[in-house]
Amino acid sequence: MRPMQVAHMAKKKTSHKLFLTSKGISSMNYSIIHATTKTRAPHRLTAVAGLAIFGATALLAGASASAQDAAKVDAKHYKVEFENDQVRVLRITYGPHEKSVMHSHPASVLVYLTDGRGRFTMPDGKTQDAPMKAGTVQWADPTTHLPENLGDKGFEVIQVELKVKPAAAK
Repeated sequence: MRPMQVAHMAKKKTSHKLFLTSKGISSMNYSIIHATTKTRAPHRLTAVAGLAIFGATALLAGASASAQDAAKVDAKHYKVEFENDQVRVLRITYGPHEKSVMHSHPASVLVYLTDGRGRFTMPDGKTQDAPMKAGTVQWADPTTHLPENLGDKGFEVIQVELKVKPAAAK
C-alpha cells in the first residue's frame, strides 16, 4: 500500500506519513514531495492535503462505526412502505433459506404476517434463533443483526421503526 503524504502542521520541522488502512490511520516519518518537480510542496498545499486526508478518514471511520440502514444495504428484503418524520414502515420479505447482511434498526414494533423461523447473528458472532407466528405483534429495542430465514417457506413481516425516542417508563 502506498502511503498518503501530508505535512505536519506543528512548529517543529518533523513530518509523518499517514497510512489509511481498514483499521484507521498509522503514522510514520515523512516529507511531502511534489510529484513532477520532486521538490518539497508549499505549506498551503500541505495543509489542504492534510485536511483532505483527515476528513476522508473521519468519514470512512464514521461510516464503518455507524449503523447500516436495512433498506439501503438490503433492498431485496426491506422495502419502505411509508415514511414520515415520526416513523418508517418496512415490509420485510425473505424467501426460503435467504440471508441478509449486517444492518441496524431503531426501536420498532414488528407485526408478523406469516409463520417462520429465523436466526439472528449479532455483531459479536453470537446467534439467536427466533420462531415467528403469524399475527404476533412484538416490541423490539434498537438492534444490529444479520438475519436469515431457516425455514423452507418464505416469511413476511411489517416493521414500524420509530424515529422519536420512546417515552421513559414511569
